[in-house]
Parts: sequence; structure tokens; C-alpha cells
Amino acid sequence: MSRSFPMPQAFVSPDRIRSLFTEAMSQMYRAEVPQYGTLIELVADVNAGCLEKDPDLRERLAQAGELERIDVERHGAIRLGTADELFNIRRLFAVMGMQPVGYYDLSVAGVPVHSTSFRPIDEAALNVNPFRVFTSLLRLELIEDEGLRGEAEAILAKRRIYTPRAVTLIERHEQNGGLTKAEAMEFVAEALETFRWHGEATVSADTYKRLHDAHRLIADVVSFKGPHINHLTPRTLDIDAVQARMPERGITPKAVIEGPPRRQCDILLRQTSFKALEEMIAFSGDDGAMQGTHTARFGEIEQRGVALTAKGRTLYDQLLASVRGEVQVGDGGAKAGAYDDELAARFKALPDSWDELRRENLAFFRYSATPAGIAAAAGSTLPGDPEALIASGYLTFTPIVYEDFLPVSAAGIFQSNLGTDQQQNYATRSNRDAFEAALGASVQDELALYAERQAASLDSALEALGLVGLPLKTVA
Repeated sequence: MSRSFPMPQAFVSPDRIRSLFTEAMSQMYRAEVPQYGTLIELVADVNAGCLEKDPDLRERLAQAGELERIDVERHGAIRLGTADELFNIRRLFAVMGMQPVGYYDLSVAGVPVHSTSFRPIDEAALNVNPFRVFTSLLRLELIEDEGLRGEAEAILAKRRIYTPRAVTLIERHEQNGGLTKAEAMEFVAEALETFRWHGEATVSADTYKRLHDAHRLIADVVSFKGPHINHLTPRTLDIDAVQARMPERGITPKAVIEGPPRRQCDILLRQTSFKALEEMIAFSGDDGAMQGTHTARFGEIEQRGVALTAKGRTLYDQLLASVRGEVQVGDGGAKAGAYDDELAARFKALPDSWDELRRENLAFFRYSATPAGIAAAAGSTLPGDPEALIASGYLTFTPIVYEDFLPVSAAGIFQSNLGTDQQQNYATRSNRDAFEAALGASVQDELALYAERQAASLDSALEALGLVGLPLKTVA
């Protein structure tokens, strides 16, 4: 007598779990911060207008497989308090196919954290849903008051930011290699609890004030049950238009857009935001809860351009530093205008055409064989040089979008929403080794990832043209 055994249920792909989580996060944040919903509507209107007015942009995004991702694209940001919290957030994001990419030291800009970005790294996964979470770890060693530092450590040691069921499902994913549909849905619901806002502080009003006086971000990390998501950022195709139209929707933007100036060929990342909300919270205490306020959560918008090479980043950093070193970034009016004007003038030193950026090895591009090239390859010998192939119309290229972050911009957004009184200088600097030890893994090198994508695309394009085996190299 034969026995039949039930077939194992299929696992849900990490891309699908990430998409489910992104949608759940967006719905939660829209309910918590109504202005976020207004921002999403504004960005959608601006993006639709951009695509309608610029068919070439629409075609370029479509060819790169990026058109469908624009409307779902989000990045969030959280701030963690302990090494254990960072270690386990890595495990949680792994369920969604997200890996730590890049190391960012924000202490150099007066913010007592260091960070990484959890995101997918495979091109196909990015085009399904490029959800990213900029994840910061509080550097307790930067709290100068030893007594306050010890108190903060004790407070953080008591909290548990993951639900027991979320931990169980993470372990199941690690053991089994995936989650079933029912488990995936449950995981999304349980994981969401880590990022939810709580209006009740875990500390007294006095403790909160002392933490706040040390740095507002320290108070934000230490005083609550978990690392509430502090912004959820949509991607726009024209951040200047969004910035100009925010007041029409009752939203006041920060004065200066962080990052590079407006250009014909967008590079890296430009970001703006609206001021952090002042929210009512209840402090704990022997005499019952005491009401107060806390500012942490804000709205942010981003515009993404091409990823720059190491050479391009060096030039970008030099140009940005030259402006920030000579022109004060103001809170509005003439100061903001002067900064924007000087930024645009200085950045004329960085080429503003895709071909120049490519020829000078300043940016990364995705190569592909054209239909004309494939047709020509069937009947003749093609030139064995990428430049000649491009000139002949047999090989084409499109910019690889920058998927990561800029530490100066991130610090600028944080500072704008923390208040101008928080400009602090920390003697301690970068500590990547300690961050990776807490993470339990090495962060990936974002420049290496872009270089690999560029090289792989060129290899694939040459293969399509029948040029396999020739000693061709990526365009220098």
C-alpha cells in the first residue's frame, strides 16, 4: 500500500514580501502622518506631468526597466539604539531580500550615529521594488555625560523592539529557506509593529529633557518603545517642481534642496523635506503620565540620478565642499538663493551630458546591443571597440540609477528637522569596524556593485553582438 505525502507549500519570493511590506508601511504611515498622503498625491501629479512632457525620459526609464517602479518607490529611515537591535534588523530585512550597502558616518556632521542602507542589490529585484531603509545606530560613546550615557544604556537594554512572533518567523525563514504565503502575510504584520509610532515615552519628562539637551536625536532613539519610522520618501522626477508646489498643498518645505544642483543630466541624489511634526506624547512617572511634545517624524522627497564612479564622487565631494565651505546654507530667503546660485556655478565643472560623463569615466552606465547592431552582426564583422560600436549605432547606453545615499545630505535633512541649535562637533570619528561587528556582517561596497552591473551589461551586450571572447574592457 503506497502512502502519499503532502507536497511542501511554495515559498513566497523575497521581492513579493518586500512589496507587501512596502505597501503596509505606506498605509500605516499615511494614517499616522496625514501630510504624507498629501505629499504622495503631489509627487504623483508632478511625475505624471514630467512623463507626459518628456517622451525621451519615459522611453529611457522604460528601456532600463525602471518605469514601473517609480510609483512604488520609497525609502524609509529608522534609528536604532543597540548592537543587538542592529544585528536583528539585518535578519529581518534579509527576509525581504534586502542587504546592508554602504557605511555612513554622520558624526562628522554633528549627528551622533553611523548608518547603512538596507536594500535589494540585484537589478531585477530593484526594478520590482527598490525599497530601502536608511538605518542608523546611535553612538552612545558620543554622549559626553558618563552618568547620562549609562542611564541611556540601561534604558535601551530593557526594551524589545521585535515581537516574539516576528523573531520566530525570521528563524523559520533562516531554517527553511523561505516563508509560505500564510507565513509571509503574518511576517509583514508582525514586522510592521517594529516601525509603528508610539505616543507614550518609556522615560520620565526629566530624563527626556536631559537626553534632549544632549542631542534631540538621542532623545528620539532612547525614549520610546521602538524605532518608529521617521520618514517615508517617494521618488519624484522633478524635485524643484515639488518644492515649488508644496506650499499650494499646505506644506512648508525646507529652504534648500540637499545634494547637487538642478542639471540636464541628474546625478546621485537630491532631497528636500517638510519640517518635523510636533506630536503630543505622554511621559512615564510615579505620579502618572505627564503630557509633552516630541519632534522627529517628517516628510521627505527625493530625486535620483546616475550613480557616479569613484572619480566622479571625488569631484562631486570637492565641488560640494567648496560651496559649503564658503557659502552658508541659510534657512531661507537670500541665504538659500545665494547657496543655490553658487552651487549651480561651481557644478559647471562636472560635465552635464551623458556621453561626457561616460567618456570621462565619471558615471556608471548600462550597455545594450541595438537591433541594428544585432542585425549587422549576422552579416558582417563588427568593430572590436566599444566606442566604435557606439558611434556605429550598434551599442547604446543608459544611466544606472543611484540607489544609495549621501552622508552630507542625510545630515542636512536630520539637522533641518532637529533644529539649528544642534550643530555639534564630535571628536570621535568613523568607526566602521564597530558598526560591522554589531551588524554581524560586512556592508557591501556600493561602488563595486555599480561597477559589476556595468561590466555585466557590457558583457551581455557584446555577447548579443557575437563579440564573445574579445579582450574588450569597460569604456575608460
